[in-house]
Parts: sequence; C-alpha cells; structure tokens
Amino acid sequence: MSKEENPLIAARKAKLQSLVEAGVNPYPNDFKPDDALGRVRAEYDAISEADTLAAVRVRCAGRIMLLRNFGKLTFATLADDSGRMQIAASRDEVGEALYRDVFRKIEVGDILGVEGNLFRTQTGELTIRVSGFKLLSKAVRPLPEKFHGLEDVEARYRQRYVDLIVNPEVRAVFRTRSRLIHLIRSFMEARGFLEVETPMMHPIPGGAVARPFVTHHNALDRDLYLRIAPELYLKRLIVGGFEKVFEINRNFRNEGLSVRHNPEFTMMEFYQAYADYRELMALTETLITHLVRELHGTLVITHQGRTIDFTPPWPRLTPGEALARHAGFDAERVGDRDYLEERAAGCGVKVAPAWDLGKLQLELFEALVESNLISPTFIIDYPVSVSPLSRRSDANPEITERFELFIGGWEIANAFSELNDPADQAERFRMQVAAKEKGDQEAMHFDADYIQALEYGMPPTAGEGIGIDRLTMLLTDSAAIRDVILFPVLRS
Repeated sequence: MSKEENPLIAARKAKLQSLVEAGVNPYPNDFKPDDALGRVRAEYDAISEADTLAAVRVRCAGRIMLLRNFGKLTFATLADDSGRMQIAASRDEVGEALYRDVFRKIEVGDILGVEGNLFRTQTGELTIRVSGFKLLSKAVRPLPEKFHGLEDVEARYRQRYVDLIVNPEVRAVFRTRSRLIHLIRSFMEARGFLEVETPMMHPIPGGAVARPFVTHHNALDRDLYLRIAPELYLKRLIVGGFEKVFEINRNFRNEGLSVRHNPEFTMMEFYQAYADYRELMALTETLITHLVRELHGTLVITHQGRTIDFTPPWPRLTPGEALARHAGFDAERVGDRDYLEERAAGCGVKVAPAWDLGKLQLELFEALVESNLISPTFIIDYPVSVSPLSRRSDANPEITERFELFIGGWEIANAFSELNDPADQAERFRMQVAAKEKGDQEAMHFDADYIQALEYGMPPTAGEGIGIDRLTMLLTDSAAIRDVILFPVLRS
C-alpha cells in the first residue's frame, strides 16, 4: 500500500482486481447510451400508468451516487450530465452469476451503463428496472462524504473534478457562465461587431496599468509578456479599417489573490469607431439588462443577501459627486485639495505628495464609496492622471471621457472615448515611463509601434472592457471569483 493509500482505496483496488480476474473489463468503451436521465425523467415523471411505463425501454449511462443493497435487490441513483434517476437491479432479472460476481461489486462513484424498462416503486419513485448493465469505469478512489458533497472550500477548488461530481449546483454555475458568454457573443454580433483574436504574448505589455507575467521565447531568445489587456491590438484593428470589433479571452496580471481577483481572468473588450463613451454607457446598460432578464426573468436579483435593481436608467456621477452623495462630503468643496486632505486624514487614507487633485479624489472614492455602489452606477469623467489611454474632454482638458461601471460594490466595466492623437498618446506614455523609472511596477511601457499605428490615423473611437468573472459572480450569487473559474490559481 502506498503512503497516500488508505484502506478504502485498497479495498476498491481489490474489487477491481477481482473483476479483472473474473474476465470483466473495468474500462470498456463499447456502450453507447441512447437516452439522457434528465430527459427520461422529464418525459415520463408525470405518467403513473404501470403498463405505459413498462412499455418504455431506455438505455442510459451515468455515475452511481447512491447505492442500497437488499440481498437479492439493489437500488442505486445514477447521475449523468442532465440529471439523476433511480435504477433497480434484481438477481432474478440480471441473472445470479452477473448479479453476484459483477453488480454486487459495483460501488458509489463507478460509472455504469444500464438498459431496461420503467416502473414506479411502492413510494412512487420513477425507476429503471435493470435488465442489462455494463461497468464502464471503476472508481478506485471513493467520493467524499457520500451524500453531503465536498464542503472543504480549498479542496473544492483544488479538486474541481470532484466538486463537479458531488455538487450539482456548482455545475449549474458553470452552465450559467457558458450561457452568459453565449448571450454576450450573440448580442455583440447582432449589433455588427466582429469577433477577433489578438495575441496572448506581447513584446511590450500594454492596454492597462498592471504588473505583467514574463516568459521567454527560446527560438527568438527574447522575453515576452502574457497580455494584461488586448486593448492596443484591438485599436490597431480599428486603424486597419474594422469599425466594430470585440474579443472574449484571457488576461493575465501578476498581482494578488482575493475574492475578486485571480491572476488569470476573462474579459470582453470591444471597440466601436465613430462612437464616444456616452454611447457605450447606453450600450452597456442595454447589454447587462438583457443578460439579467435572459438569465433571471427579472431586473431585480439578490446577490449574497443584497438586492440589486438593474432597472434603467442607471445613475451617472463624477468621483466628486459620488463622494458627496455616498460619503457625506461637502458638494461645494470636493474640488478643494485642503478639504480633501483633511477628510483623508480623518478616514485613514494616507495621501502621497505626488497625487494631484484628481488622483486624491479617486483614492478617496475607492476607499469610501466604491464598496457601497450596490445597484448599477456609472462613475464618469476621470482625471487625466489616472487615465493614460483616454481622450481628454474638449470642455475640460483636466478630465477624460471615461466611465467605470460599479455593481455589487465591484468594478464591472471600464470604458472611454479613445485617445487618437498620437502626440498626446506619446506624451502619456512618457509620463508612464517616468513613473516606472521611479519604481511604479504597474506603469506602462512606451509602445512605439502603437504610436506609429495612430500616426496612420485612427477614427474617433470608444472602447470598453467588461469583467466576465465578476459579472458571473453577480448573476450566479457567488461569493468569490474562484467559485466561477473552473481551475483558479491557488497558493501551494
């Protein structure tokens, strides 16, 4: 017995060996089910006539989730991708030798193919009366806790395959995630957006303020960066003549882990020529209300005990207005640096000397307001100093045409009218490089090729990124980002 092997595993391996010695192949691949258990239940669960059910013959396969032996009769619950259903096998029906030498050696976790006719037990349970069966896969490791599922959170994430087996509600979350992405894709395509794929490995990290992962390409003998955002490549496509593009794919940021952060995450980014950030706000409102209605049938949902009302129109506030409305700041003084520093000291926000007024407002907003924005709220008109890729407002060059969408206290989307002035963009990149040289590991590099692309002329454009993981959390009532990522990054 190996160090990790316990008596239960040893006993299962002994049964496996006895099956092999009896001439049974424990891992065949020649049984093809004709029926899904969920479909059989849906079609026949309302029928009570014994003769009608007895005339229905089905051929199904699934994993044994529950097993009860009564001497000459065995009941089991079989589960497949569509649902669960009870089966009943008797010694008289399948034959004494097969029943004794094979069926009685089947255990919870094994995968079984069965065929037979339907009937109802004395308690009224719709059941398959097994007349033929085949062991399709012998499980030598027992499932956890029989009926109660896998409850240890870390174990669930590390052994997601077990989590999916024993917790049907987890599978439902990922079905919803898949449907959510399908709905987004259909919504964008219906509005003329072209789905594209851009590189995952970049020679220069860009498109967001974040610390990248570094890898090395041996054949080229050069370092590359896992992308932190597809933005600069998608905007190159706008330069090239595609006027509406979107991409749903992975991004990688070499940052911390939290209930809302995973180093590998999914976003949908899209760009539209001849549009501005106001048009994207309207589009975003339409998209997300569409998703909520399709998935929930209502615009008022509950997430972790809190009610979220998606009914439009959604509020649109500047960071200063948000401080006044949600944190009790004097609306007449949110542009007064001395006042803001005084409030910062009173609430424990440490002010860095290099922060300008806009950065100070934003830090106070993130500390005092962000987590309180439960129902959808657009925060608009961010300062230039924290928006290196955004277009300046024509009315006020100190701010940009940018918004972030907050729902459930989280940032869900970030969007802006794009900066298409190559000289202005080059200066913003130089500011980022200066910040990097002073030790800011998240500041951007200077991307000369992107500046060259802008010099060919990019039409007025608006672009946006929407976090798929956080949106899935909201719409599946999930508490942590790891609940909606099949194989999240975990500490060793």
